[in-house]
Amino acid sequence: MTDKQQNSEPDQMRPISASEAKTLVEDLFDLRPTIYWVDFLFSATITYGGVALYLTAPIYSALQIAAFLVAGIALFRISTFMHEIVHIRKNHMKVFKLVWNCFAGIPLLTPSLFYTTHADHHSNRYYGTAADGEYLPFRVTGPSRILGFIATIPLLPILATARALVLVPLSLVFPPLRRWLLARASAAVISHAHQRRNVPNIWSPVWLAADLGCFVYAASIMFLTIRGTIALETLGMLYLLIVYAIGLNWLRTLAAHRYGNSGREVSHSDQVLDSINITGNPILTELIFPVGLRYHALHHLLPSLPYHALPRAHARLMEALPADSSYRSTNCPNAVIAIRQLWRDANMCQDSAAAMKLWRQG
Repeated sequence: MTDKQQNSEPDQMRPISASEAKTLVEDLFDLRPTIYWVDFLFSATITYGGVALYLTAPIYSALQIAAFLVAGIALFRISTFMHEIVHIRKNHMKVFKLVWNCFAGIPLLTPSLFYTTHADHHSNRYYGTAADGEYLPFRVTGPSRILGFIATIPLLPILATARALVLVPLSLVFPPLRRWLLARASAAVISHAHQRRNVPNIWSPVWLAADLGCFVYAASIMFLTIRGTIALETLGMLYLLIVYAIGLNWLRTLAAHRYGNSGREVSHSDQVLDSINITGNPILTELIFPVGLRYHALHHLLPSLPYHALPRAHARLMEALPADSSYRSTNCPNAVIAIRQLWRDANMCQDSAAAMKLWRQG
């Protein structure tokens, strides 16, 4: 499948103009901190309350199952605020960033510093290439790549725990390991071959604080488990909950893009056309694509739009843009259709190894 074949339909439509789109929604760029605070605190309350109910409800009861389902969705929601944090200006909403890291980032062993590589995902130079840690060419490398991606879900909590408990303290003793850790094992990405382009100073105070926070948290859990304060069964239940939340995020990720880039540098318009807006049932879609993630093509078109403005911005663009605007081709009714189309396209791949090699070479 060639790049030309992948984009043949959008090529017949009017190209997307970011400047035109920005003009249409120029009054929606103001970030409203109150919305962030209320949304996060409410979601965090549901998360912690749901987790407590899940852990204490009678085993296998309807109450426990319901608490598990709700807590996992809420946990997924509060974790996605990390994406919003990296789009907030560096010196803006500092307290919010600190609170998020204390109540979500550190407990999940993924502080917001892990997501500073996200800028590459919006760069025309790096988007969809091997330098983009949030991208894998699923569409052109066969279905086995998708299955392998899903198979990593149960491993991620284990790897994150090993990083915090073992690699972090060792890296403080061995500087080369510290350098490797920050370059290769300190980013929230889906490509396990990813390496940071700009490795932070190994003794950076903010990185030390984040890593020590993760270590202390993980070590405290281990200590309380050894003492018997926390039962092994409780750890197992928490592990299942985290795997469930990660699974939701992984499915959301598969429906976020068309993943058709062969490793070449693309234009901003092509970056948007490779992304997807999920426009279906507002309630169900919001649960699976929380905090603005459902309008992913719009987010790539105008990354500085705050998440709370995306629904209004999308509605306005759909009303104002011409019928032949290629922006309309980014819309998909639901995640099932998006993932099914990705799977169908992946099955058309004839030489996945060659396609993967080409993508890595760019």
